[in-house]
Amino acid sequence: MTTLHHLLQTYIDEGWAPGAVALVDLHGRTETAAVGYLDAEGGAPMPPNALFRIASLTKPVMAAAVMTLVEDGTIALDSPVAPWLPELARPTVVRTPASPLDDVVPAGRPIVVHDLLTSRAGYGFPSDFSLPQVQALFTVQKDGRDPRSLPDPDTWVGDLARLPLLYQPGEAWLYGTCSDLQGVLASRASGRPLPEFLAERILEPLGMTDTAFEVPAAERNRFTTAYRPDGSGGLELADTPDGAWSSLPAFPSGGGGLVSTAADWLAFARMLLADGKAPGGRRILSAESVRRMTTDHLTAEQREIGALFLEGQGWGYGGSVDIETTDPWTVPGRYGWVGGTGTTGHLSPATGTVAILLTQRAMENPTPTALMRGFWRYAAEVS
Repeated sequence: MTTLHHLLQTYIDEGWAPGAVALVDLHGRTETAAVGYLDAEGGAPMPPNALFRIASLTKPVMAAAVMTLVEDGTIALDSPVAPWLPELARPTVVRTPASPLDDVVPAGRPIVVHDLLTSRAGYGFPSDFSLPQVQALFTVQKDGRDPRSLPDPDTWVGDLARLPLLYQPGEAWLYGTCSDLQGVLASRASGRPLPEFLAERILEPLGMTDTAFEVPAAERNRFTTAYRPDGSGGLELADTPDGAWSSLPAFPSGGGGLVSTAADWLAFARMLLADGKAPGGRRILSAESVRRMTTDHLTAEQREIGALFLEGQGWGYGGSVDIETTDPWTVPGRYGWVGGTGTTGHLSPATGTVAILLTQRAMENPTPTALMRGFWRYAAEVS
């Protein structure tokens, strides 16, 4: 059988990306591979502790932070979000998903915290991007891979609130927007800027010292350069170490704004596998909160609406949950997600496995790349 290093090296040698870091952890026994270079110029070799823009691997971390507010009684899962997000107190909904923006009806019930955690508040992306409401959403929910694309949180929520919902609250799973709303909710409910709140509740207790919304100058020597496909088989520059993450953005995105390392996200995943406990026994989340995060909350109809993203699997809080074996790596209960910058992170409670892949090549669409699928297959085979 091939090694993890060989699997990554095959893609790097073909020019698919300048470099990558991956690990497969099984009950604390970790295989790690760091191959290639930090940039396409072949300067510094890729170190195992390289910093990557993890994009939507931020979402599970954000959901865990929200659950700490539920546990301390600041918010409740069935609480309307209106006290903290008053802009969303009286939403309207397009009459049908295909209706124009001015053909609306009142929401049948308030948006509640559970709706945000399960991405069922009514805002977000379905499989069909051509719908009028979705086209309008693109003007507000811009590409999260550039943190400079969004205004401050208050402005962003105000802009979002001027759009009707695509579906009634609780009716449909829609991708993306609810995680950013979780970030605003957590900041307002805690009375803290999101970076401070996230660090206090999740990052610092787990020793995730490299995970943040910005990269200080002293650490940029291990911060990867980001690329995207250029449409003709090559790569074009997307961001440099001194670029978009060199200062704190106006909108710290709970849906995709973090930079992290493989080791840091492993610490987060191990906490979930340990039913919410950090090393040494400190409890970050209750076992019940972890169960809620890693349990599918969707109906078959809701999974179908989001089929472009979910590929038939379910959704917990902040990440997908496998509900059936469709590939060698889709083990029921497997939890995690992918990031549009070319990252993936999953944990499998049935086997105790954590599998993390960080690359510099942005995804072209929601379909996982060949390297992602090859990596998942490898992780399944060694587990």
